[in-house]
Amino acid sequence: MTSENKATPRDFDVVIVGSGLAGLTAALLLAGSHRVAVVTKRSLSDGSSGWAQGGIAAVMAEDDSFQSHVDDTLVAGAGLSDATATRFVVEHAPESVAWLRSLGVPFSLENGHLHLTREGGHSARRIVHVTDATGAAVQQTLIEHVRRTPNIAVFEQHMLVDLIRAGKLGVQPERCLGLYALDEATDEVVTFRARHTILATGGAGKVYLYTTNPDTATGDGIAAAWRAGCRVTNMEFIQFHPTCLYHPHVKNFLITEAVRGEGGRLLLPDGTRFMPNHDPRAELAPRDVVARAIDFEMKKRGLDCVHLDISHQPPEFVKEHFPNIHARCLELGIDITREPIPVVPAAHYTCGGVHTDLSGRTDLAGLHAIGETAYTGLHGANRLASNSLVECMVFARSATADILATPMPEPPAVPPWDDSRVTDADEAVVISHNWDELRRFMWDYVGIVRTNKRLDRAAHRIELLQQEIQEFYSAFHVTRDLLELRNLVTVADLIVRSAQSRHESRGLHFSRDYPQLAAASQPTTLPGQDG
Repeated sequence: MTSENKATPRDFDVVIVGSGLAGLTAALLLAGSHRVAVVTKRSLSDGSSGWAQGGIAAVMAEDDSFQSHVDDTLVAGAGLSDATATRFVVEHAPESVAWLRSLGVPFSLENGHLHLTREGGHSARRIVHVTDATGAAVQQTLIEHVRRTPNIAVFEQHMLVDLIRAGKLGVQPERCLGLYALDEATDEVVTFRARHTILATGGAGKVYLYTTNPDTATGDGIAAAWRAGCRVTNMEFIQFHPTCLYHPHVKNFLITEAVRGEGGRLLLPDGTRFMPNHDPRAELAPRDVVARAIDFEMKKRGLDCVHLDISHQPPEFVKEHFPNIHARCLELGIDITREPIPVVPAAHYTCGGVHTDLSGRTDLAGLHAIGETAYTGLHGANRLASNSLVECMVFARSATADILATPMPEPPAVPPWDDSRVTDADEAVVISHNWDELRRFMWDYVGIVRTNKRLDRAAHRIELLQQEIQEFYSAFHVTRDLLELRNLVTVADLIVRSAQSRHESRGLHFSRDYPQLAAASQPTTLPGQDG
């Protein structure tokens, strides 16, 4: 890329960062009237959405109701879910499923009707799915539509560096004017100028050593929005999925909630079932309860893992409902029709995020946040299974409706990225060492069970890392590894500060120093860096 091209911004009506379900849904809904750019740091298919196995929660059966889905969500959210946001999502869920069906998503059917399964925390069968690979099927369908939609330009291998704010340029009124992104093909930071910007960058599971998330989940949108002055809320509530495959040759392979929904039992190595001792709902308890129970049993008995057993079901049933899990485990020498699956908890979902309203608007005009990047109020202190994909679509639809109804102001000129005073890094090993240290102490000190002392230790190490990373960022050309580490340390700081401010145990946040539930509780909101 020539310096002249680098200085010329890429102009769009809307720039969307992220290519998961939320981002691609927004792109398709806007493309009829707006010039849209989808900026994604890997390929279109590399986000978390494609990894979702379970399905999409929506009231589709005659014996189910919106109120029942709302009640289940509020119970799982442990008193911190916003009732208005919850009802908004639940009531718009069926139309989102209908839209996906109209695009050709091949949902599993039974006797010509949608097959509905049940997962932990749900009082009815309401999970629409594509066998055990719902996210992959939905993602592939949307990608095919995006690829052939003329008004959508896709920029793969482009990593968000920072948002562009009018105030930083001395221009009023304050609003988001687009963003800077590292083009990895040219190793140049390029400018995207936009009338509207949407963050759909997913969560931050990679801040932990063990996670079900893909390598892209580094909290990029959350960190960038916070740096731009946006509030973040409920960052202490990190959902640990109870059942990630435990195997030395595989990382990040999730064993879907639906295995327990279809009768899977959690067992100790000697075959003893333990969940009934922890909760009357046993294996169908919400994820936070199940994850803590597994963590308790593993620490009490010095176990590397526990076991999830579905082998009491007929082999044909197991293969039909969980073909991908069956095939993957079989490759590793585990026949789940005959033997249990070794599992451990792993960081899975970021319930908090950039504070938004029901239209996905953040505190910065011209900037929306949707999907796992956002805090909408739906999840509260714990996300109910299969509420994430539907949240992506419902808020993608509301955010795009807001954009379509908003006049598009002509953005002012924005300067190119200035890297004239930096050099190439001479010791990139510092980044990899800091990355490893961060993820290990977050796992040890800010995991499923927390204490004041552990949080203080984490905060001290984060402060040291922030100083080193800022020095590195100021002195050297940016790389994807450096940008991701910078974002992860920012997110780690937000998680720890939020956890330190919550003096109770609620939902996904469990503290040995404050084991009781507080009589009154509110979401934890931190002001943005420039807020």
